[in-house]
Amino acid sequence: MGNEIKTWLYDMLNAILEIEGFFSNGPMDFHNYQSDIRTKRAVERNLEIIGEAMNRILTQNPNISISNSRKIVDVRNIIIHGYDKVSDEVIWGIIINHIPTLKKEVESLLRG
Repeated sequence: MGNEIKTWLYDMLNAILEIEGFFSNGPMDFHNYQSDIRTKRAVERNLEIIGEAMNRILTQNPNISISNSRKIVDVRNIIIHGYDKVSDEVIWGIIINHIPTLKKEVESLLRG
């Protein structure tokens, strides 16, 4: 794996850790998330970073072992270009259901 791909994987991992950090002071609660505009925008920004890094990785290695890699890029595009269609519920679902798996996969690639 090239140094550029490792750099982008680290960018993804750092964005994931930052997202997790937004919820470190209490339970992960959708209503708290939904009512905190700063956290929502910060999470969205980190998802943009994850998606852009994934896009760059796919350009260099389209066969990388990351689940839903294309969907990760799609989420980035929706947040950036379809900002008026971003759903708190969808973003929350990504945080709860997909970020933990993505974190494991990125960490595994960085160890390998």
